[in-house]
Amino acid sequence: MTRRDHDEAHTDYAAQSAKLREPRRIILIIADSGTVSERLIHALEREIPWVVIEQVEHVAAACQVFPHPVSLILVGSRLLDGAEARSADLLRLHPQAQAAVIEPSDDNLPLSSANVSRSPLVRSLLPMNLRLDVWLSVVRLMLCGGEYLPPALILRSRQNGHSAGPLLNDGARAAHVASADSEMAGLTARELQILEMVSRGLQNKIIAAEIRLSENTVKIHLHNIITKLGAHNRTEAAARFRSLQERH
Repeated sequence: MTRRDHDEAHTDYAAQSAKLREPRRIILIIADSGTVSERLIHALEREIPWVVIEQVEHVAAACQVFPHPVSLILVGSRLLDGAEARSADLLRLHPQAQAAVIEPSDDNLPLSSANVSRSPLVRSLLPMNLRLDVWLSVVRLMLCGGEYLPPALILRSRQNGHSAGPLLNDGARAAHVASADSEMAGLTARELQILEMVSRGLQNKIIAAEIRLSENTVKIHLHNIITKLGAHNRTEAAARFRSLQERH
């Protein structure tokens, strides 16, 4: 064996060892068979090797203790009413889990948004028609405790001259200002809300406490905001937002 082969074998062994040491977490899918394709399941298992996928077709089957903690619950839209009826059980049995409704079509986004705004369980919408890399990034965000609302929903609401419903109330002021700027329009409602708070000089821990997120989740949102705006740091992103506020 050459030195290079030895080094590569050692690297592979180290990577496998680290994977085994990583605490396992479950993504629990409550949906009809085929709602999440085998291709996406395989991509999740390949790209996020520490997750275990559990799929059930009935809400009652989700109301049990699994071998590992559940970090994310994905609910098919057809089963959402049933999941909400058992929300107390699901939240008690899976207290660490974020929950999102699976939305296969952009046409149903406004209706799904209204459902989320009233739901005691779900806090996010997961479109199934995203590019694979984007879809995986959204899942990673939710696994870290973040929330996601499709930008298409916000843009459609602005084009129709309406707000996006109760789900956007927390960031309504920011959304109103950002609607006039093409770069800001690419931010989600939560990202706009956090950016507005950063522009007021609030620290991450204060933002996290005020909107009931972990400080780490706020940091992830800020990273996404900075990346989308092409800014160098949070200071530059906040300055752009303040400048936009002054013009409107």
